[in-house]
Amino acid sequence: MSSTISTTIEEEDLWDGGKRPFKAGYGKLMMWFFIVSDALTFSGFLVAYGFSRFKNIDSWPIADEVFTHFPFLHGIDAPMYYVALMTFILIFSSVTMVLAVDAGHHMQKEKVAFYMLLTIIGGAIFVGSQAWEWSNFIRGEYGAVETTGGQIFQFVNEKTDKRVALKDFAISGPSDRFQHQINDGVWYSYEATLPSYTVQEVISGFNSNPNLIIKTEKIDEKGHKIKLSREESLQKITQAKNVVEGANLVRNEYGNRLFADFFFFITGFHGFHVFSGEIINIIIFFNVLIGTYERRGHYQMIEKVGLYWHFVDLVWVFVFTFFYLV
Repeated sequence: MSSTISTTIEEEDLWDGGKRPFKAGYGKLMMWFFIVSDALTFSGFLVAYGFSRFKNIDSWPIADEVFTHFPFLHGIDAPMYYVALMTFILIFSSVTMVLAVDAGHHMQKEKVAFYMLLTIIGGAIFVGSQAWEWSNFIRGEYGAVETTGGQIFQFVNEKTDKRVALKDFAISGPSDRFQHQINDGVWYSYEATLPSYTVQEVISGFNSNPNLIIKTEKIDEKGHKIKLSREESLQKITQAKNVVEGANLVRNEYGNRLFADFFFFITGFHGFHVFSGEIINIIIFFNVLIGTYERRGHYQMIEKVGLYWHFVDLVWVFVFTFFYLV
């Protein structure tokens, strides 16, 4: 009687106490649960981003004016070129992951290792590129001023219609001002990094350069930042309160600070996922090399990691669309 029951259980292929749902293994199903929950999290972030952008649509930074950098091409505007290249590399790494999974189905150890290595390289390039993009975004390139009302004023050459950096016109003067450290600061606390120029130095340089005008953070009906006349600019520049260089969680030289807040949070959260996937991929890669999955007789672990990797790639497609394209 007992042998009959045992045989029946083996034939039904029980799944640790129950039948296999959707003919999926335990690990793969748990990965799907994680992906669904994480997808809801990212969806919440993107919905919040969409509402904030819609509410501040008249002052939201234009991506083509923010992400213009490209490695080794200093001074050349290349709007969105490098971000598009990053996206292509990440999507290509998803293709190599598919090839690794397929090679695993055929128990081809060498091909699995080769395609996993390509996936790791693609992910590493993306993470490094994202860090480089963050660095440029934080450091800034041109600088701007913030008014008492919180608006951002950028500076443009009226003749060439190109942005002008603060360093190109601000008149530096002697100053005894220094950054407070914890041992000599007010209330024994650090002070934020001081800007390269004071507000008065920027105003003096602006007044002495007749070709400069102000470009506001406001957007017209055609989707372009509104530029003021020279006369209007001379009146508005007196409202300057702070010099802003780059972007952080408090100020943003490109426009509305919420853009920087969401950029850091969403791309940082996604970057953490990609970095985590890189660590897992490296571990899997070395397990492939030492023959762990050959001894098990299957490469199901590659499939599980592949699901995660495809997920982070798909999320980036949505982030890329919402942040950079729309």
